[in-house]
Amino acid sequence: MKNASGFIILLISLFSCKSGNETDNSSSTELQISINSYENHKGYDEKEFPLGLYTEQYYKEEADFAKVELEEISKIKLEDLSESEKISLELLKFVLQENIDLYEFEAFLNPLLSDTGFHTSLPYQVRDFSTHQQFVNYLNKLNAFPLFVEQHISLMRIGLEKGISQPKIIFNDFEDTYNIQIVDNYEDSFYYSPFKNLASNSSQEQKDSLLTAAKVVIETKVIPQFKVIKDFFDNEYFLETRERGGVSNQPNGAAYYQNRVNYYTTSTISAEEVHQTGLKEVARIKAEMEQIIKEVGFKGSFSEFLTFLRTDEQFYATTGDNLLKEARNITKKIDAQLPKFFKTLPRKPYGVAPVPEVIAPKYTGGRYNPPSDETQPGYYWVNTYNLKSRPLYILPSLTLHEAVPGHHLQISLNSELGDEIPKFRRNLYLSAYGEGWGLYSEFLGNDMGIYTTPYEKFGKYTYEMWRACRLVVDTGIHVKNWTREQAIEYLKSNTALSLHEVNTEIDRYISWPGQALSYKIGELKIREMREIAEKKLGTKFDIREFHEIILEEGTVTLSILEHRINNYIDKVKNE
Repeated sequence: MKNASGFIILLISLFSCKSGNETDNSSSTELQISINSYENHKGYDEKEFPLGLYTEQYYKEEADFAKVELEEISKIKLEDLSESEKISLELLKFVLQENIDLYEFEAFLNPLLSDTGFHTSLPYQVRDFSTHQQFVNYLNKLNAFPLFVEQHISLMRIGLEKGISQPKIIFNDFEDTYNIQIVDNYEDSFYYSPFKNLASNSSQEQKDSLLTAAKVVIETKVIPQFKVIKDFFDNEYFLETRERGGVSNQPNGAAYYQNRVNYYTTSTISAEEVHQTGLKEVARIKAEMEQIIKEVGFKGSFSEFLTFLRTDEQFYATTGDNLLKEARNITKKIDAQLPKFFKTLPRKPYGVAPVPEVIAPKYTGGRYNPPSDETQPGYYWVNTYNLKSRPLYILPSLTLHEAVPGHHLQISLNSELGDEIPKFRRNLYLSAYGEGWGLYSEFLGNDMGIYTTPYEKFGKYTYEMWRACRLVVDTGIHVKNWTREQAIEYLKSNTALSLHEVNTEIDRYISWPGQALSYKIGELKIREMREIAEKKLGTKFDIREFHEIILEEGTVTLSILEHRINNYIDKVKNE
């Protein structure tokens, strides 16, 4: 009888607890159902389409799915959720809306940028594979290349008919992106390179099979498809696309640009506000640069100092290996500083490698290439093409941004978040947060003592000025109808970027409206919140704890980030 009474009391207790938290549990359950629906949604069979599916019908179905999901999660009561659940809800809304916008503005008809495109995404699949299955998976992707090309060209033909395309003016030397892939001997193909170092644990029979399959797919599919691509661009695209102009020259272009501003800044800031912010930042940073010119005792104008930096041999590596060695040296200096500034460091290592030759001519000075699976490291890619355009004085800034504590640290920590953070968030990248963090990491290099010469400090400011100029140039091109020449002159006269980089950057901004705004807008928010925290907390301010607050929930919008930091400030003040 005693045991029965205890059992009844336990049931009453459990029922009471459930009733008291019924609203909380209900909202959390509804959110989890929506997250599961989003994460488990498969728009296509990945085995059938290993390089993805790219059809108008696919994008329509993805938008329709997003609309249904948005309607469902709009019913969830925000106030009943935990902080992390609220973040998940807001981020899910954000990514679903982007899928809708992608379709409604028909952006999928324009799968091309000045330095990248559907056909230049394939080199990212080329890696050092360590297992037989990884080689098989790679072969499956190469075999899927013809359909991948066919689907993209079909979309671009529709885009040309509707006036949704890139202007011809940005395609300087673009033919290199496909001509270099058309080789006479399959063994000279970049896509054959993984097969020159087969997995050691593969049997001889497996190795022979892989080599035979590689020869066939490269000779019959990869190389011929690059000829198809060449024919399309040379004989169709370049003849039919518009000559010049920003995205506002497209149908519904002005509305699309503001949509891109909203997306890439994760805010509702207007293009004109962005432009004015850029002008103010350019003036502030230029004053700092002029102070360094005085410090080094240079006798001449600002413009003459920039010419000096661009032409004096002391600022340039003589070989690609020397440039890579210097980059690696800087990474180790930074690595030693990380524990002073971060409570949590990523488990995933990273390497330093050159940008692949097949994409280097139109590529930026460097970029982070995250791992493709758990057996791979991340890579900080350094561009060793045209060494006279790769000044050493900007290398510390580039390294801080692309490697650590920039992209490798942030992206790796994001992917290593615990299972309590939904998978879609662990894989999420928003430019305002990610690129804002990257630029803030360059600023953090001051605190770490990474900039050791006045020229490296000037390089730091030239990189910051570069991002400030983007606010002016990007809005100038896409809202104020600036010409390419105007944009080049503005960037050239305000930064010490090489002329090669100036040209490739402007072409990038023309082809990728809004994305360039994310860096400075994101960095300004992080620095603003750090200044507020330092002022309000005084001696209680802890830089490691501040960075933990920024990074511990992973990628977020700037409004979520601001809210989290304000909560952190209030909590510390009241301790």
